[in-house]
Amino acid sequence: MPHAETAGVEATPRTRLRWWTELPLILLVYACYSAGRLLARGDVSTAVDHGLAILDIEKALYLNAEHPLNRLFTREPWLGVPADFWYASLHYLVTPALLVWIFRSRTVHYRAARTWLMTSTFIGLIGFTLLPTCPPRLLAASHGFVDTMAQYSSYGWWGGAASAPKGMGGMTNQYAAMPSLHVGWALWCGVMLWRYGGTRLTKVAAVAYPLITTIVVMGTANHYFLDAAAGAAVMGVGLLMAPYVMRTADRVRARFGVETAPVATASREAVPVGSGDAASSIVSGGCQTSAGERIPRQRESRFGSGAEPSASPQDAGDGAPAPAR
Repeated sequence: MPHAETAGVEATPRTRLRWWTELPLILLVYACYSAGRLLARGDVSTAVDHGLAILDIEKALYLNAEHPLNRLFTREPWLGVPADFWYASLHYLVTPALLVWIFRSRTVHYRAARTWLMTSTFIGLIGFTLLPTCPPRLLAASHGFVDTMAQYSSYGWWGGAASAPKGMGGMTNQYAAMPSLHVGWALWCGVMLWRYGGTRLTKVAAVAYPLITTIVVMGTANHYFLDAAAGAAVMGVGLLMAPYVMRTADRVRARFGVETAPVATASREAVPVGSGDAASSIVSGGCQTSAGERIPRQRESRFGSGAEPSASPQDAGDGAPAPAR
């Protein structure tokens, strides 16, 4: 019946999603993200040239949000310090927390949300590799930017090397500025909160989180405006590619994996009715129940002796075993 088939399709992801398989997958993607940043160090002079080219493009487009925001965060510690905490922490906390929340309470939507996030992250890694870019904070002082992470490093665990902990700056690629995955991940979080939050507070957070993150990455001189725009574009491409990635994964699983959903149906159909002890395990006292019947002999009470209708797909449901004789 159509209703039963629809329910089965929705229930299948719930039976296959397990935290002990999802967690290693997420850790693998994060390891690839970190490794990609390390491998895509590139030539420093090339990265600086790319950064200056972005500034020239923004100048031609009359875009200059970075300088006033950076001056504000540099002059006002009550803004600059929280902004540095925001940049150094929240993308490591909010994104995984929302993944766990969707996994637990919006399971039907989890696989699509996770695939979108991971696909976009891999696209971002390609950008880091092909276009190493010097962030504004690492340009010469003559360009007018101040590294707020270095200025306020005494307030937090980070040092002068972006959001890396003190003494671990060599373990990160500081020239992975284009695109900004800080903004991309924040946009993903905003969409998840907007679609599945359900309250006015989550709607506000859905808009505020990516917007504030965009302001923070520019004010701390970690990204240009075009980096933020590229991060949003990467998420858009990832959203379009996610259905194809899921279909490809399904084909690979169908070819090389073990299908678990049809097992229960196959095992039930494999046991012939009337085969001794095996038959007695699927019928109750020689009386078969059909769809809508909860107790044996319910049909006899409804139709009377000798008036029981013959079993058919409409009566007993598709794929029901033949009546016991």
